[in-house]
Amino acid sequence: MEKTFNIPNISCGHCVRTIQNELSELEGVQRAEADAEGKTVSVEWSSPLTEEEIRNLLISINYPAE
Repeated sequence: MEKTFNIPNISCGHCVRTIQNELSELEGVQRAEADAEGKTVSVEWSSPLTEEEIRNLLISINYPAE
């Protein structure tokens, strides 16, 4: 599965690295690419990981998706 999430509070390279590092530690994530300029993160993942689990991780690291 693949989805692009809008993350309004991405503001710099540190934000990008934090999001990508945290997402890459989730089992099932194959790719996570954050973009500070576009304020998005694109995630490609496989089951059994769910979109809800990705959203919950983003909330837990203070980058909630809209």
